[in-house]
Amino acid sequence: MKRIKQYLVMGLATIGLWGLNSCTKDLNRLPYIQVTSATVFSNPQSIKQALAKLYAGLTLSGQDQVNEPDIQASDIGSNTFFRNFWEAEELPTDEAVISWNDADLQQYHLMNWTANMSFLKLMYNRVFFEVAACNEFLREMDKLDLSKFSPQDTVNFATYKAEARFLRAFAYWVALDFFGNTPFATENDPVGKFLPPQISRADLFKYVESELLDIQNQLPDPGQNEYGRADKACAWFLLARLYLNAQVYTGQARWTDCITYCNKIIQSGAYHLASNYAQLFEIDNRQTGEIIFPLRANGLTSQSYGNTTFLVHAAVGGNMNASDYGITGGWAGLRTTKNLVNLFPNGDSSVDKRAMFYTNGQTLEISDIKDFSNGYAITKFKNIDSHGNPGSDPTGTFVDLDFPLFRLGEVYLMYAEAVVRGGSGGDINTAVNYINQLRERAYRNTSGDITASDLTPDFILDERARELYWEAIRRTDLIRFGKFTSSTYLWPWKGGVKNGQGVDAHLNLYPISADDIIANPHLTQNPGY
Repeated sequence: MKRIKQYLVMGLATIGLWGLNSCTKDLNRLPYIQVTSATVFSNPQSIKQALAKLYAGLTLSGQDQVNEPDIQASDIGSNTFFRNFWEAEELPTDEAVISWNDADLQQYHLMNWTANMSFLKLMYNRVFFEVAACNEFLREMDKLDLSKFSPQDTVNFATYKAEARFLRAFAYWVALDFFGNTPFATENDPVGKFLPPQISRADLFKYVESELLDIQNQLPDPGQNEYGRADKACAWFLLARLYLNAQVYTGQARWTDCITYCNKIIQSGAYHLASNYAQLFEIDNRQTGEIIFPLRANGLTSQSYGNTTFLVHAAVGGNMNASDYGITGGWAGLRTTKNLVNLFPNGDSSVDKRAMFYTNGQTLEISDIKDFSNGYAITKFKNIDSHGNPGSDPTGTFVDLDFPLFRLGEVYLMYAEAVVRGGSGGDINTAVNYINQLRERAYRNTSGDITASDLTPDFILDERARELYWEAIRRTDLIRFGKFTSSTYLWPWKGGVKNGQGVDAHLNLYPISADDIIANPHLTQNPGY
C-alpha cells in the first residue's frame, strides 16, 4: 500500500498538476489515478493546498520533505529558494563567509562569479520557478466557474489570487534586484513553447509596483490573515523596500514614497517591537508581535535542508555545543568577518545584546576561508524557544525556526533612511526615536541613544548591519550605499584578496543564467559577463 501523494509540478515552459494514489489488494498490479488541474481546482480545500504550494516554494526543495525536488541539484538541500536567496545576499558581503567549497559556492565571497556559476543558476531557476508557479495558479483560478462555489469560497478565492500575485511580485523583486533585465511572463502568456521576452529593469520595477498597489486592498488587513500568509502590510513593506532602492533600480529616488508605506505599516498598530531581540530568532518568535512576513518552518511537517535548518546547522562548528542551538550536530560552515564584529562596542554583547558572536577557538582574522575557526561564529539563529526548549524534531536535524523575512525593526530603519535622504512626509525627530527604540532594546537602557546629528547615511548603514545582519539584505544595502564593489570600503577576501580590494561595478548585477541565454534568443546578457 502506497501513501497518497499529490504533486504540483511547474516549469517555465510547461506546467501541470497531477497526483498518484495507489492502494489495492491486487499486489500484481499498480493502479494509478491521474488527478488533473480540473480536479484540483474544483475543490476549495485542494485550491487552498495549491496556494500553500506557492508559499512552500520559498522554503522547501519539493513535494516530499527532503525528496522529490522541484529543481534538480547535486545536493537536494541546496536547491531551495530561501537558501539560495540567503547565500546570494550574504556571502558576497562583509557579513558572511562559508568554509565549504561545494562546487563553486565560494565564488560568492571572492566575487569572481560567472554566468555559469552553479549556485547562481539555482537562484535564477528558483526565482522563475516561483513566478511560473504563481502564473499557473492564477491561470487556473481565472478558469473557475464561481457559480459552483459558495459565496464565502468566492471571497476566499479573491484573497488567494491577491496572495499569489504578492508572492509573484516578491519573486520578481528578487529578479529585479539580482538580475536587472530579466525574462518576463504573466498568467496572460501562453505555456508550451513560449519564450518570454526580456523586460528592462525600469519596466520590471513599474510592474512590481503596479501589482503591489493593485492588490494592497484585496489582501486582509495587517495581522488579520493566517500567520505566514500575506496581508496588506506585506504589500506595503515590499513597496517600501522597492522605493528605498528605486534610485538603484530606475535612476529616480522615491524616498517620499518609502516613508508613505512605512507609515502605513507603523500606523496600522498591528505590530510592535519584540521586547527581547534574541527571541526574534528563536522558535517562538511568532509571539514577539514584530514579524510581518515569516518564512515558516516545522521540524516535523516541513522538513528541508534548505530552510532555516541550513542557517542554524551551518553556523555551528568548532568548539560550539550543538545542543545549545537545539540541534544534534553542526555543519561547520558559516562565520562572519571582523567588519561586522567591529561595528559593536567591545565587539561583543557586553554593551549591545545584538552582538551574538562565538569566539572560543575562533580567530577574528580570516587567513583561510575554508577553515571554520577563521572568523567569529554567529549564534543568532537557534532551534530553541525563549525558555530553552528544543524544536519538535526528536533527531535534532530539522528546525522549527521561522525566518523573519519582513519585520517592524526594518521598517523603522527604512523610515529613518528615507527621512535622512530627503523624503517628505516624515520627521527627523520621529526617525531618531525609531532608531533609539531599536538601540534601547539592544542596550537595555538609554546609553546608546543618538541625536539627530548622529543620524547620517553611514550611521544608518552600520545600524542596519547591527540590527539586520544575516537577515538576507546586506548585498542590497551595500549596493544602495555605493560600497558593494567600491575600493573605498573593503572587507576580508573581497575581490579574492585577503585584505580586500575593489572590483568592477558590473558585479552590482548578477548575470542571467548562461543556460537561459542559450535557450532563449530574446535575452541579452548583463554587461561584463
